[in-house]
Amino acid sequence: MNDTLFRDRKSLVGMVHVEALPGTPRSQRSIREIARGAAEQARMLEDCGFDAVMIENMHDRPYVNGPHDPQIIASMAAVACSVREAVKLPIGVQILSRGEREAISVALAAGCQFIRCENFVFAHVADEGLLADAAAGPLLRFRRFIGADHIRIFCDIKKKHASHSITSDISISDAAHAAEFFGADGVIVTGQFTGSPTDPGDVEKVRGSTGLPVLVGSGVTPDQVAVLFRHADALIVGSSIKHGGVWSNPVDPQRAAMLVRAARSATDGPTGR
Repeated sequence: MNDTLFRDRKSLVGMVHVEALPGTPRSQRSIREIARGAAEQARMLEDCGFDAVMIENMHDRPYVNGPHDPQIIASMAAVACSVREAVKLPIGVQILSRGEREAISVALAAGCQFIRCENFVFAHVADEGLLADAAAGPLLRFRRFIGADHIRIFCDIKKKHASHSITSDISISDAAHAAEFFGADGVIVTGQFTGSPTDPGDVEKVRGSTGLPVLVGSGVTPDQVAVLFRHADALIVGSSIKHGGVWSNPVDPQRAAMLVRAARSATDGPTGR
């Protein structure tokens, strides 16, 4: 794995929200259909000019904390392999919620390059319940145990969809510093909820407190790209590239292409990268 991931250029990461997996309340399709659909979404993002994609089981709501059932892990592995065959981009994996060990296992099996971990440092209360333990210690030991040190771990700080009253004396800069101290490969700054704008001031604060890659993880629109790229290395985009700007809809090629054009204009001017 290239250690320059999200370091050597400003990057766009497109979200592939995997359809509801077997055993979850909204499950309707077979694993083969789910995997085929995810591959099509990823290919569309690659064709539009995205630099990486990330698969996430967001349609499995309401979420439960891991460890997760075997069919979830097997399904996500099938999806990851299908996406891996469809695109040449770096691929990330996230399994909600508290599925960081499962995610890194899927990433290793499918040849993916990174995972997203929402509870790397500090405890907090999420909408799925109390996330009482930081993942960093067990996760990094597990990564070493399975021989997956080449897979990068990008972690949320002040995670969205969560209350942070129990860590209210910890600033977002402090959280970024703690994540770096505990061995994260990058940090992710978000708004309060999926699709909520990320405060550029928070991104600037985090950029000033860590040498790690800084990613923005919610609410990215074409109008915000330039200001966010002043301090962010990568933007993770989900809602605004979907039909109607709704995360649960399929990718809209026109909206995705518009986002890419905004990124190119912000980084290299109107002529592109």
